Amino acid sequence: MKLNTLHPAAGSKTASKRLGRGIGSGLGKTSGKGHKGQWARSGGGVRPGFEGGQMPLTRRLPKRGFTNIFKKEYNIVNLWDLDCFEANAVINEQVLIETGILSKAQPYGLKVLGGGELTKPLTVQAAYVTATAKEAIEKAGGKVEVL
Repeated sequence: MKLNTLHPAAGSKTASKRLGRGIGSGLGKTSGKGHKGQWARSGGGVRPGFEGGQMPLTRRLPKRGFTNIFKKEYNIVNLWDLDCFEANAVINEQVLIETGILSKAQPYGLKVLGGGELTKPLTVQAAYVTATAKEAIEKAGGKVEVL
């Protein structure tokens, strides 16, 4: 194999359009732009969303809702998610991220909800634990540490 013998696979490269190169090419004279008008001009055309002066769709539709700047974002986990750990394990947000149950840390930490059942004693370290979750963890012999 030599450098001068290397070629891309057949059909993988398409030749560029050679505009304005005679009538035989099919793209001579006006170069595929037709006759006159906005689209035939240099730099011609309109910006995306322009509807010829008509009020654009984005401005005709009403604005809805708002973003609450005081919203607290927690990583939410249910009891059935915690039942996969072995007995007496210490569970916190970092452990759940390492095992793949959670994807990333949230600013306000971990919130444990009471969905499902817990069969093993676990030590759960979280920023917020609901009353039903706390009751179920303690009933299974575990303990809750609110950070």
